[in-house]
Amino acid sequence: MPALVWSGFLLSLVLLMGLSRFSLWGAMFAGAAVLGLFTLPLGQIGQALVSVLSDPSVMLLALVVAVIPFIGGAMERNGHMEALVTGLRIGRRAFFALAPALLGMLPMPGGALLSAPLLERAGGAPPALRAAANVWFRHALLLIYPISSSLIATAKLAGLDVWQVIPYQFPAMGVTMVLGYLFLLRKVGGEMEYAEKSSTRRLLAPLGIILIAPALDFALKQLVPLPVPELATLAGVGVSLALAGKGIRAKEWLSLAQAAKPWRYALIVVGMFTYLAVFNRSGAPELIAGLDLPPLALGVGVGAALGFATGRIQAPAAIVVPIYLAQHGGLSPWGFAVIYFAVYLGYILSPVHPCVAVSAEYAGSTLGGVLKTLLAPALVALALDTLAGLWLL
Repeated sequence: MPALVWSGFLLSLVLLMGLSRFSLWGAMFAGAAVLGLFTLPLGQIGQALVSVLSDPSVMLLALVVAVIPFIGGAMERNGHMEALVTGLRIGRRAFFALAPALLGMLPMPGGALLSAPLLERAGGAPPALRAAANVWFRHALLLIYPISSSLIATAKLAGLDVWQVIPYQFPAMGVTMVLGYLFLLRKVGGEMEYAEKSSTRRLLAPLGIILIAPALDFALKQLVPLPVPELATLAGVGVSLALAGKGIRAKEWLSLAQAAKPWRYALIVVGMFTYLAVFNRSGAPELIAGLDLPPLALGVGVGAALGFATGRIQAPAAIVVPIYLAQHGGLSPWGFAVIYFAVYLGYILSPVHPCVAVSAEYAGSTLGGVLKTLLAPALVALALDTLAGLWLL
């Protein structure tokens, strides 16, 4: 029986990693199905799925991550993105960091292509450096952004609230910014030239749309006794969407939905928790708990490797976090930060990460040239994360 459990578990991981390059939510469900067929009666597989679909917390989370891409699309449609950028009056180096970082907080299909033209317009850097800066800084604030779908879902997977883990994410974000400056921004030269006058008023609207969601989420969770915490998050992104989409007609919303494909993000969340539910029933946690797998090798080594192999955060998290919990019984916020950063760094450096490919293509660089530019800061960051893991995992 243990051999059958191991076979099903390993095969589910191979399937999850392989299919995640094409459809992350499909990979999650396929992995859960294979693991269940090897280890559980059909009735228990159905019970695992029902337990997820009947959990209001998971369903609300799925709805939240489906709404988030609409916010970015609505902001782009109403000109808030352009207002955000033209309203900034900062140096070229700061622009190379801040423009991708701000736009990165609004994940959407092909989102890297929103900031890539801005860096080309800014000038002062060769193609490979422009593309590398776009990738590196586009994701930096997502390490601490409370409505980042990856951070919300992974924290919940670990049994933690997103606001619990955010304070512990700041060192990783700081390391990312410092290394980005040392290895990337210092090579950017010259000053920005602006054709239009600055407009603080135009800048306030897009910043308000971006910040209202986490602010309302935090306030409601602190002040209102909600039956399900995700209601606060849904209220936050709902208000943000209402502000971003003011004036957009029904037909335009349909167009935004076709472009954003929000159902994919919702299905990713449902798939993650379905895999976890099957995993917890499969007997694999008990077998893994009996292994003498070093926490550092699992959290940092396996986490970074899976991030690199899949070009994703959710898929590696859905593998590493349940295994870590099964073996060690719990995960502290510091431990979570170490594992999340390892997965994140593998994801940043992955050749199958869509943002890397589209940034290289737009800048007119090669994929190899961009990855070579990203390699040094990513490896230094991973070394620092490994050192932190020696104490925190």
